[in-house]
Amino acid sequence: MITTFIADDQAMVRQGFGALLAAQPDINVVGDAANGRDAVAGVLTSAPDVVLMDVRMPEMNGLDAATEVLAQTTSKVLMLTTFDVDDYVYAALRAGASGFLLKDAPADELIRAVRVVAAGDALLAPSVTRRVIADLMSRHAAPHRCTDELARLTPRETEVLELLARGMSNAEIAAGLVVSEETVKTHVGRIFSKLGLRDRAQAVVIAYESGLVSPFARSAADEPRTDDAGRIGVHAHARNGIDHADRSSHRWR
Repeated sequence: MITTFIADDQAMVRQGFGALLAAQPDINVVGDAANGRDAVAGVLTSAPDVVLMDVRMPEMNGLDAATEVLAQTTSKVLMLTTFDVDDYVYAALRAGASGFLLKDAPADELIRAVRVVAAGDALLAPSVTRRVIADLMSRHAAPHRCTDELARLTPRETEVLELLARGMSNAEIAAGLVVSEETVKTHVGRIFSKLGLRDRAQAVVIAYESGLVSPFARSAADEPRTDDAGRIGVHAHARNGIDHADRSSHRWR
């Protein structure tokens, strides 16, 4: 059973998301909060698997709340936002959030997002992630280029990090490098350990910030692909970050 906690200052969003998630046989909602401060307290008490955290809330914004939650718990954080380009979202990804979801995403997208994040995967569409980072880089000073950190990696680990940042799954990386998927998992684990990363989301961010992958260049990872896992970022969702296949899906806002 996946346990979830919903933090959003809009009661209708909390109620709508809560009802939708609670209706799933494998998901349980253990609490909610209307502001960041209460969200942190609630998460510390309920220890959910996944926290859906609104970016902008009173008393304590979602970024600060997410940072505290990530520092004090093992809960995964999925940021909720109205816009796909948001300074807070980017900062949250750097802090260790597992991804972000637009509030007007279809209902089935929300459910899938919770399951993906709970499984330990990052909810990052390469095209959307690149747009977020490109926008931040164009409006602010260039991020610190972590070349010293990347120097700790072996050439093969650097190659794996680049492919990971382009949105490829472990299976796809293994096929491209002609190695086993277990070997790729080992490389990914070492990358996380050497760079002090929490998950794939932080790995993607550091790959862009270091210049290993350019946010202004288009990659093959943006082309629609499918796999059985339904991971966003390695199939058709990568184009827009949300599923547009079923426009008739009910939307929660």
